[in-house]
Parts: sequence; structure tokens; C-alpha cells
Amino acid sequence: MHMSSPLSGMKGTMEITLGVKSTRLAPEHHFPVPFEDVYRVVKHFLQAQVLARYSVDPGRVAVSGDSAGGNLAAAVAQQLEQDPEQQVALKAQALLYPVLQALDLKTPSYQQNRDMPILPKTLMVRFWSEYFTSDKSLFRAMMANSHNSPESAGLLKFVNWSVLLPESFHEPYKYSAPVAESSDPSRSLAAIADPRASPLLAPDSALRPLPKAYVLTCEYDVLRDDGAMYAARLRRAGVDVTHEHYRGGFHGALMFTLWPTDFEIGHRMTNNYIRWLKQNL
Repeated sequence: MHMSSPLSGMKGTMEITLGVKSTRLAPEHHFPVPFEDVYRVVKHFLQAQVLARYSVDPGRVAVSGDSAGGNLAAAVAQQLEQDPEQQVALKAQALLYPVLQALDLKTPSYQQNRDMPILPKTLMVRFWSEYFTSDKSLFRAMMANSHNSPESAGLLKFVNWSVLLPESFHEPYKYSAPVAESSDPSRSLAAIADPRASPLLAPDSALRPLPKAYVLTCEYDVLRDDGAMYAARLRRAGVDVTHEHYRGGFHGALMFTLWPTDFEIGHRMTNNYIRWLKQNL
């Protein structure tokens, strides 16, 4: 699901890439349209006759994605487990610096990396707000972390980084729960709390049956804590999780493997990712 080049030479694999031509994208199409398009494609591919047509072993299918693709991969994995019509189960999910929640945009990584190149906080918040609405007021509320409502208060435990993150990620920041400033649905948007948009907000009962997971996070990335918290929650739910954190990594590093933007860390991430797939798929 989106990640293409690292897998293209991996022997014994078939890669189905979902791109611009196959899915409707934000901001032209708001949630849940992009998710529904991706889910429809995955469900179609997982039909027994389609798998047979492409000689795919139904016991060796995984979803994977980076950044927003990681969001969709995680959401699809959850939805497949809850779908009573689905007969083919995923064997694995691989989430590469995924974006997983829009409830708390003041986690330590959002604070530490707010001005980091490639994906500063302003750009990530813009992506989030435009995923949900064309109303610019949501962007301003999300930048201030004041977009929550009393109705979403019960979900904050799923993004409580003071509990879910390792101590090394905390310093020098102090946890304070996002303030619920409005109960107006037009501001808070119920979609923000929907696990199909924010997979980290899924209850424990939805996490327990999920397939084994590979989660990649980078130190210099506003999304670092999303991935780390999801890995912690999956592990607590009993899911087999491999969490690889790159202290020198940055968002998008997997794209930087070709001259003239050829980074050693991009190659290392790619090699470790492919190694995990070979061992677990």
C-alpha cells in the first residue's frame, strides 16, 4: 500500500500499490472517502478467486504503508478483523513512520520536531484538517490543540503519552491532557475520533485479534510518538510487535536512497524492513 521501490526486487512477493489513479484523495475528497476506496480495493484483492488468479498464497498476505499510507494500512487491518464477510486474514502489517491519531497534537514529538524539515507541525496539521473538512477554523483549532470536545474525553487514555511512551521520549516535556473547548460537532468533528481515521483510538478489543506488526519510527519526526504509542498498545493487547526506532532517523528517510539524496540511514531502514518481511511473511 504505497511503498513500492524497496519491495520491487524482493523475491517471491507480489506488491499491490495503491496510488493516485486508484483512490480518491484529500483535500478534494474528505474522510471517509479515501479510506473506503482503499478498503474496497483490499477486499477485492483478498477474494479467493482473485488471489488464485495471481497465484498468491492466502496465508501470506500483508498490508504496509508509510506516513499516510501507514495510517491506511493500520485502519484496513483493523477493519478487516471486524468485517464478518472477510474470510482471508492478514498475516502481517508493516507501518512505516505512520500517522495514527489527530486527538493530541502536542505530544513530545510534535513539540520537539515542530519546525523539522520535510514534515513540520504546520504541514501535518494542515494535512489532518484538510482530510476532514475545508473549514479553515479546524486548522487553527488543531494548531492550538483545542479541537477536542467533551465527547472525545474518554478517548484520551489511548493517546496518553505519559503512560504509553518510554521515559526517554518524555523529557523535557510535561503531560497535560488536551483541553475540551467545544461540544459543537462542526468544530470537533466526530471523524477525528473514528478509528478508521485515527487507528490509535481503537479500543483494546479491536487490537487483540490483529496480525503481527512491524512499526518503524524516527526520532526527528512529529509522528514518532504515534507509532511508538501504537506499538505499545498493540504489545499490551497481546499482538506480536517489532518496533524499530531510529534515533538518527527523520520522516521520509526511506525515500532517500538514490543519488544525489542518498542517505545511509535510508538504506538501513529499507534493509531492516525487507529483512523483517522475509522472516515474517
